[in-house]
Amino acid sequence: MNVVDSSAWIAFFKDEPHAEKFAGPISNTNKLLVPSITLTGVFKFICRHQDGYHALAAISQMKKGLLVPLESNLAVTAAEIGLKLQLPLADSIIYATARKFDAVLWTQDVDFKNLPGVEYFR
Repeated sequence: MNVVDSSAWIAFFKDEPHAEKFAGPISNTNKLLVPSITLTGVFKFICRHQDGYHALAAISQMKKGLLVPLESNLAVTAAEIGLKLQLPLADSIIYATARKFDAVLWTQDVDFKNLPGVEYFR
């Protein structure tokens, strides 16, 4: 299973240098988990830098994977992970989601560098 964090989704949609590294996990929708908070981050970013039309198109692509809502047990686990690893709120939810499903987390966010189960690209 794979989780792609917001920074990686944005790199993919903007066709940044690491986009090809994230294309594999993104295109394998049968093994793609999408934490609901990544929808928020990506939608907000694309609206800010492009427009609502492009943001909705991105969300449509993201929803081809399995959407993972933030339910109460996951929320508490994310808080515990965030405290232990000193991760920001969204990052703690994304990482907790990946850990819950024993998924690989694909990212270019330095907050995840050197954490177990993470494929980090600088």
